[in-house]
Amino acid sequence: MRRRNILLMIADDLGMTAGCYGNASARTPNIDRLAAQGTRFTHAFTSTASCSGSRSVIQTGLHTHQSGQYGLHHGRHHFQTFADVATAPNLLAAAGHATGIVGKVHLGPDSTYPWASRQESDSRDVAWVAARAEAFIAGAGARPFFLTVGFIDPHRDASRAGFGDPAGPDPIFAPEAVTVPPWLADLPEVRHELAAYHHAVARMDRGVGLVLDALDRQGAADETLVVFLSDNGAPFVHSKTTLFDAGVHLPLILRVPGQGAGVANPNLVSFVDLLPTFLDWAGVEPPQDGRRREGRSLLPVLHDRARRSGWDRVFGSHTFHEITNYWPTRFLRDTRYKYHRNVAWQLPFPVSTDIYGSLSFAAIRRAGAGARPLERLVRRPAEELFDLAADPLELHNLAGHAGYGAVLAEMRAALEQWQRRTRDPWLLRDGVSVLAAQDHVAAGLKLPGAWDFTP
Repeated sequence: MRRRNILLMIADDLGMTAGCYGNASARTPNIDRLAAQGTRFTHAFTSTASCSGSRSVIQTGLHTHQSGQYGLHHGRHHFQTFADVATAPNLLAAAGHATGIVGKVHLGPDSTYPWASRQESDSRDVAWVAARAEAFIAGAGARPFFLTVGFIDPHRDASRAGFGDPAGPDPIFAPEAVTVPPWLADLPEVRHELAAYHHAVARMDRGVGLVLDALDRQGAADETLVVFLSDNGAPFVHSKTTLFDAGVHLPLILRVPGQGAGVANPNLVSFVDLLPTFLDWAGVEPPQDGRRREGRSLLPVLHDRARRSGWDRVFGSHTFHEITNYWPTRFLRDTRYKYHRNVAWQLPFPVSTDIYGSLSFAAIRRAGAGARPLERLVRRPAEELFDLAADPLELHNLAGHAGYGAVLAEMRAALEQWQRRTRDPWLLRDGVSVLAAQDHVAAGLKLPGAWDFTP
């Protein structure tokens, strides 16, 4: 191989809505074809189910409480990654790669994410996106390249039930023909939105095919690591912005030139593993910005068809979505159990505006329907423990139940150790950040053992 290129394609709010991940009604032939050619990770997880946050994890290898990308970047929200964080575009550019991004960016500041070619757009015209991607690949010439393609689909549009104009060559779905996820209520409004959503998924999938065709036309497929993923779960209540599996358990497909095809890889992997994977593939040294990255390259485990020792747990970190959606929580998931530490549990869980404004949410709220009552989404305790083997929807909290004390104690301690390793400001004692109070502790302050402040 002459070059070590990287093509990263990000779907917006796709979740697991793909045929190769078991969704019977999704029409995703190009994603499915890519999975058949490479490795489909069956247990891949983002750190946070929010657009900017998840994208920052991919590009920095850091959880959001480490990078400063605490919430959405755009508009009045304007959260930003710390200026001195090393990112994929600056690391790979320094190593000689041509760097570019087409479509959705949703990260900042520009100086921290210095793509040399930045063609930001919210267009759902996937042919335009593919044409811009091909122009970038052609323009790289003999240089290796790192290209991120950020599809807008299948994100919601500005209407209350839409996902972009349904005109075009992509299939139109009947509401009665779509698969309703088990965490949603089967209501007419939900099916109506899912039908439009499926159309947007199909349009995005066509874009994936067009970009892959462009890679072939430019003679670069045999030199390129191709990565496809979604930033977070589907834009419906109980999924996007939550750390339930519906929000953070996501598709991740890697195709490496010359690898064995059709691998279903069961290792528990995290999006913090992606930056180390990019650097490993490109032969670039790890970043030296003084921040602890816990991710590992996926290339050594790419061909695994059985779970490997040491790849059996992942962590996650969410603090904001919109600036008014403050609800810090952390999670630890292993092959059977999921533990949530809800830092500000006294606050009601906030529903993001795009979901709150939807007709499906209004109908679910009106009907009081769904696997999880809204009251149990909005009012949650300080910690939750779920047995995913018996309860994959995370409905029955086992924290405090007889027989689960040892599991709860071990996961609680492991999560807190991770918070300490990653210098999480939201590790609290008596309502005070342990990190912020460290000088006072060194001077003799004794912090109580309780998490929450009580007068």
